[in-house]
Amino acid sequence: MKVLHIYKDYYPPVIGGIERHINLLANGLAQRGVEVEVLVSNTGIRLERERINGISVTKAPQLGRFASAPLNITFPYWLRRLGKNTDILHFHFPNPTGELSYLVSGLDQKVVVSYHSDIIRQVNLLKLYSPFLLKFLKRADIILTSSNNYLMSSKVLSNFQSKCKVIPYGHKLPELEISPKTTEKIDALRKAYGPSIILFIGRFRNYKGLHILIEAMKKVEGRLLLIGTGPLKKDLRKQVAEARLNKKISFLGELPDQEMIFYLHACDMLVLPSHLRSEAFGFVQLEAMLYGKPVVCTELETGTSFVNQDQKTGLVIPPNDVETLANAINYLLKHPELRNKYGKAGIERVEQYFSVEKMLDNIISVYQSILSCRPFANIEQ
Repeated sequence: MKVLHIYKDYYPPVIGGIERHINLLANGLAQRGVEVEVLVSNTGIRLERERINGISVTKAPQLGRFASAPLNITFPYWLRRLGKNTDILHFHFPNPTGELSYLVSGLDQKVVVSYHSDIIRQVNLLKLYSPFLLKFLKRADIILTSSNNYLMSSKVLSNFQSKCKVIPYGHKLPELEISPKTTEKIDALRKAYGPSIILFIGRFRNYKGLHILIEAMKKVEGRLLLIGTGPLKKDLRKQVAEARLNKKISFLGELPDQEMIFYLHACDMLVLPSHLRSEAFGFVQLEAMLYGKPVVCTELETGTSFVNQDQKTGLVIPPNDVETLANAINYLLKHPELRNKYGKAGIERVEQYFSVEKMLDNIISVYQSILSCRPFANIEQ
């Protein structure tokens, strides 16, 4: 079985939730004997073809971006070239570049769509693009969504519920061997940034709500560490400087997983302040929960509150609410026993519902079913 994964954006080492998911999925499937290739955009104008941990990755040249989508003139060519020799085309949505490329490609392979998020911000463009989007989804053999919350609240998916299946994402990070040396590193971070460390990990994109978190830090007695980068980096740095929060907020840039784990161990909590439905799941919440950390996230009627359960693994608050966000962070900082309780519950929840092995089992079941035209009875929901 050969599968081509197609995404409009990037692939690790670029940090992002979907990027991490595709990477985890590709490597997990390859370890189970599936032949996997990946087609994504490059961050610049060069074509790059390389093997990353044994996975063939083609990065199509990007001339720029328009309405959050990359401009890849050669994407249709690479989709045809790679797709014609595969059994399954697995698209990661939203992906206008990939979807339009598919509609003109003439390919007739089986199509799986991982529906990560509705298109939120580009309302006017969506009106123009909607006919192509609906045509593409009609051709899909199956549409996967990460939570029942998102399936039930998406207007687009309401048209295709008969072909939708819920498969929660699985996630894991490399284990960190706790030795005297690693303990020393974690203690050093606590000493440098502590005693109250709030962590954010992700791309600096509009829907992440970082401007809200920065504003909330005016009322928080702690240190916010931002791991990642993105198109809003300059604006966010300016906001921090103008608010005179440089001593409270540190920009750490992108970090490799092995380095990031030290910060996950050292922090007191993770905050995901997203304010738009583009945040469909929040992979980073799983990363924090794996290491026993409570999470503060927002209620978007998506998978964020499916992953992080209010007053069980953390706190779930309304979006766009600076005051409530600051209060939630302060509350957890003042109650270490509650942080420990939520952290332990988070580990249990990840193990029970977000197992990587369970996700891979279900994905492979989908592949086998559509290739043999069998029903999807054994998918766990």
